[in-house]
Amino acid sequence: MYTLIIEGEKKEYPEGVIWEDIAKEYQKNYSSPIAAVSLDGKIRELFKKVSRSGEVKFFTLSDNVGHLTYIRSTTMLLMKAIFDIYGQDVVNKCRTDFTVGRGLFMNTNGTIEATQENADKIKKRMKEIVEAGTPYMKRSYPLDDAMDIFSKRGMFDKVKLFKYRRSSSVNIYEMGGYRDYYYGYMLPNASYVKYFDLIVYDNGFMLLTPTKQEPTVVPKFEESRMLYDTFQKSHEWCKYVGIQNVGDLNERICSGNMDDLILVQEAEQERRIAEIASTIASRKDVKFVMIAGPSSSGKTSFSHRLSIQLRTFGLKPHAIGLDDYFVNREDTPRDENGDYNFECIEAIDTKGFNDDMLKLLAGERVELPTFNFKVGQREYHGNYMQLDEGDILVIEGIHGLNPKMSYALPDESKFKIYISALTSINIDEHNRIPTTDARLLRRMVRDARTRGSDARRTLNMWASVRRGETENIFPFQEEADMMFNSAQIYELALLKQFAEPLLFSISKDDPAYYEAKRLLKFLDYFLSVPSEFLPNNSICREFVGGSCFNV
Repeated sequence: MYTLIIEGEKKEYPEGVIWEDIAKEYQKNYSSPIAAVSLDGKIRELFKKVSRSGEVKFFTLSDNVGHLTYIRSTTMLLMKAIFDIYGQDVVNKCRTDFTVGRGLFMNTNGTIEATQENADKIKKRMKEIVEAGTPYMKRSYPLDDAMDIFSKRGMFDKVKLFKYRRSSSVNIYEMGGYRDYYYGYMLPNASYVKYFDLIVYDNGFMLLTPTKQEPTVVPKFEESRMLYDTFQKSHEWCKYVGIQNVGDLNERICSGNMDDLILVQEAEQERRIAEIASTIASRKDVKFVMIAGPSSSGKTSFSHRLSIQLRTFGLKPHAIGLDDYFVNREDTPRDENGDYNFECIEAIDTKGFNDDMLKLLAGERVELPTFNFKVGQREYHGNYMQLDEGDILVIEGIHGLNPKMSYALPDESKFKIYISALTSINIDEHNRIPTTDARLLRRMVRDARTRGSDARRTLNMWASVRRGETENIFPFQEEADMMFNSAQIYELALLKQFAEPLLFSISKDDPAYYEAKRLLKFLDYFLSVPSEFLPNNSICREFVGGSCFNV
């Protein structure tokens, strides 16, 4: 018998009982389906047997652990359906590239014609597998055996990934004769994967799955063409330099010429910044460059580098931070928990900002504010500005693309830029790297270095940060005149050495523990890249330190 502490009570269970049966017993206490459990801080899949006594925690589809388990299981279900219809060679060429508009884009690399008829055929097979309740089976293999299995199936991206694996074994999932590797956990069987859709998009397909907020509702696809095109260009560049997955990157690191790759990447980003500056300079009416992007997208370094490029075109850029237009603390709105909501647009004095900008546009001399974050007040210290010919304002803030932020300014006077770190390499063909993971690691490293904030605090506040981005930034990204991808192909290998000690410091009793363990497992795929070859104007310097800019 095993003694399990569940929801504060001790219960006895016989040997041989599986976690799925226990989860069904407690499902009535949860509003969304249970997807996984943990025993004394170690996550267990529901198809596993209970092996010892301990304290139990359930994860539902509304939790990060459960939500990722659902996405992963749906992805394998998709690959299993393609395997059944088209065979192993086609599956090998299918790649889960990125998420856009609440959908996961799958590039078939020309192996399946992108038609709705084919999407419906694949979806029909997926539903048949769901109705059959085909189980996800997991088995651990010695590393060499796992590499041999995938080599024989032509899945060489996984062979290359395992070549640099430190563990002596690999967990392989099997589903009705189809074998694959996935980074994370799976649901017990396909009957749990009830909610999904598959639609044709461009030269591939979009897999739509529920959000954590509505785990049983398949959202409608939201067109984000500019974001999609930006992702595609980044993937094309990765293909050009021969680094499309972690195995490729590790191979390049071992070759000893990472300094060359870093310089090429930096030059490629500088070229794109110069293109943006050239476009701005060609529009003679532009006086306000509005830069917005989610947390840790590199807005500050980008604005500095853009300003330098603008100067090469004879323009005189001046930086303005929208944060200096915060309303005084006593006027700041509060959220549903009664806490100050600094991320909503009502926290900004939009009228004051527009009044000042209109006066500057009219050639008037204006005293600009500075926000004192210690006392929560806007102050004036004689920072006067008057625009002359060639002067241009570079304005950075999360609401830069929101039309309400610059409602009074003529459209022709504004140039809007959306910036984000859009990770373009995968772990392997079927395991993408979420862009939010790269930004989270960036922020964690920077906050520990500059703000005395430990990883625990960064992880625990990340959900709130993401909500603010969803409400205030992402809805306006397609308003941009141009997009800039600040992700660097090697940066996760660079951040690894800084992030791992921070993550290891989080204890089992902390709510952030499970996310810390997930990120540690993720970073374990990467070999480390030293920062010595990183130029001092690199966007990555904003996070790891050593930047020549005041960031």
